[in-house]
Amino acid sequence: MPSPSHVPVSPDRAGVTAGPDVWTAAEASDDFRELRARLLRFVLPATAGFLGWLFLFVGLSAWAPGLLGTRVLGDLTLVLVLAIGQFVTTFAITALYVRYAGRRLDPLADEIRERLERGHR
Repeated sequence: MPSPSHVPVSPDRAGVTAGPDVWTAAEASDDFRELRARLLRFVLPATAGFLGWLFLFVGLSAWAPGLLGTRVLGDLTLVLVLAIGQFVTTFAITALYVRYAGRRLDPLADEIRERLERGHR
C-alpha cells in the first residue's frame, strides 16, 4: 500500500490537482470545523427527533394496538393518521434540510472550495 505522500492525485471537477496534504489542511481549518458543526447542529437533532417519533409509532403498534385502532374521523383510525404522519415528517425534514443547507452550509462550503481552488492553480 502506498504511503500517504505517494497516493496518486487526480484533478477535481475544476481541473485542480491537490494532494492529501491539501485536504488534510482544509479539514483542519476553522471554516471546515464550522461547516461540520453547522451540519451536526441540524442532523443530530433531526435524526434523534425522527427516530424517537418512529420508535414511538412502532412501540405503540406493538404494545397498544387497541389505542391505535381508535377511530379518529369516520373510518379513519389513529394508526393511519400516525403512519401518514411518518411520511409527512420525512418530507418536512427533507424540505427543512434543503432550506438550511442552502442558507447555512452551501455558502460556507463554496467559500472553502473557492479558497482551495485559488490556492492550487
